[in-house]
Amino acid sequence: MAASATILGVTATSSVALAGRAGSSDRPVVPASQTMAQDKSGDAPVEKVIVTYKSRAAEASSNSAAKTDAAEKSRKTGEKLSFERRLADGAALVDLGSGADAKDVTEVMEAFREDSSVASVEPDIRAYPTAVTPNDTDYAKQWDLFEPTGGMNVPGAWDTTTGSGVTVAVIDTGYAAHSDLSANIVSGYDFISDSADARDGNGRDGDPSDEGDWNATDNECYSGSRASDSSWHGTHVAGTIAATANNAKGVAGVAHGAKVQHVRVLGKCGGSSADIADAITWASGGSVPGVPANPNPSQVINLSLGGASSTCPTVYRNAINGAVSRGTTVVVAAGNSNADVSGFTPANCAGVINVAATSREGNRAFYSNYGSAIDISAPGGETRRGTDTPGTVTTPENGILSTLNSGATTQSAENYEPYQGTSMAAPHIAGLAALLKSADSSLTPAAIETAIKANARPVPGTCSGGCGAGIADAAKTVAAVTGGETGGGDGATFTNTANFTIADRATVSSTISVTGVSGNAPSALKVGVDIVHTYRGDLVIDLIAPDGSAYRLKNSNSGDSADDVHATYTVDASSELAAGDWKLQVRDVYRGDTGYIDAWSLTF
Repeated sequence: MAASATILGVTATSSVALAGRAGSSDRPVVPASQTMAQDKSGDAPVEKVIVTYKSRAAEASSNSAAKTDAAEKSRKTGEKLSFERRLADGAALVDLGSGADAKDVTEVMEAFREDSSVASVEPDIRAYPTAVTPNDTDYAKQWDLFEPTGGMNVPGAWDTTTGSGVTVAVIDTGYAAHSDLSANIVSGYDFISDSADARDGNGRDGDPSDEGDWNATDNECYSGSRASDSSWHGTHVAGTIAATANNAKGVAGVAHGAKVQHVRVLGKCGGSSADIADAITWASGGSVPGVPANPNPSQVINLSLGGASSTCPTVYRNAINGAVSRGTTVVVAAGNSNADVSGFTPANCAGVINVAATSREGNRAFYSNYGSAIDISAPGGETRRGTDTPGTVTTPENGILSTLNSGATTQSAENYEPYQGTSMAAPHIAGLAALLKSADSSLTPAAIETAIKANARPVPGTCSGGCGAGIADAAKTVAAVTGGETGGGDGATFTNTANFTIADRATVSSTISVTGVSGNAPSALKVGVDIVHTYRGDLVIDLIAPDGSAYRLKNSNSGDSADDVHATYTVDASSELAAGDWKLQVRDVYRGDTGYIDAWSLTF
């Protein structure tokens, strides 16, 4: 009796190719293969329905009455129905048993709709991670935090706040133990009610450990589903939000002073909307029948999950409204179907911050959903170009690097890998919401959303279909809510024309001493760079501020074999004092080519 209704997500397995140019023995060429499944719908079976009774009906408050009603509908339809449990919003979860087809589900739902005591009935649909999942580690820098074009200007906010005192719930696959996260983890909960999906031998419990979401065979979850390894998706999301900083390893989270609460809802074959809704309620401090009270209610919730639905289901709407009413900001990934976000949930629910993904170049990522319902964009990365052959990974350095686990099915050794997806964009905004809440605890969810949107910068590249207010700017937004300064400068230009040799596999820097400019540097500091070099793909270029903060201007690219660098970069340096010694630092990372810094300039 198995009906078919799906919330869509993206899953992928891959190995990453680190391609080098011919003749470079220290640049290994690794075969690459990736399987990327686009968002799909209509194939995952429906096994339960969610029934909301009108408040005057006995079934609205009495489990006994709800059980009796389920038995009556069972007799009427000939299906094996049973009342399973009461949800946090008071709705009844009714099990259809096994083997129901689409016609059976339609008949059951119609029977409930015909009942004058029923306010609504909807399928208990599935949700899946919304990330594209490469398999091979690339220890690229975190361009998403600081690069002026595609980054989110996060370091400029850290002098004011790092998120301390705020807890962010990651409602996802659970937690794969990682030493770069462990210091920032608080107790969570496993909300997967089906023991087979949970893979932990029971249903709901107090251990949110990720037991793996692998699928052993094709068609295991629904017709057309593909076999895949475990994604460790929730751990990757958590690292972007709050990986430990200044510990001489790994990566730094956007809000590395905040705490993460793992709330597990995604297991084998995704997750149930009933479980996800209860998890939202619990994470925000609401009461869920049969579940102990949350000892650490979260001020921010991250939902990097979702799928296809033309409307926001009642069960999501009630849970989100409840969370927001308790003061919790709810951040949701827009989805990875390159389609209008209005057709995907919970991104199409009211009261959430709906996040699209952008690339390193500041374009809407090729996979990202779009539309008038998008609130904001954030770095989601691209581990391949949209025009590249599906099943390949061509630009792993342009993905979002975060914490992960190396296990193909169950947990193994911790590691780091770059992923792409709106799942990666959403935690950037969840982290920013934590920074804002930490800086001003009185901010409401609406005020946090307004501040993020009002202080965004326009998408510097292309965005067809709608990317919301633009790319979020962490430093500017934090400054806006705390009364800090975000600008400065008077148009003065400073130049250093001395030549500095760039030796093979060496680092060199050239200094400009800025005087006579008061206040902070501008949010659009112009950095003119003229470098003579026989293979510019070898070069990594940073602007070093007087306080030592680094702003990445250019990354290495082994496929870029052209000569020289003649470019002007725009840097949001609004968190830096203008006066002092600024440095252009150039690092040659591969062997075989040399050059020199010819000249460079700063225009304030």
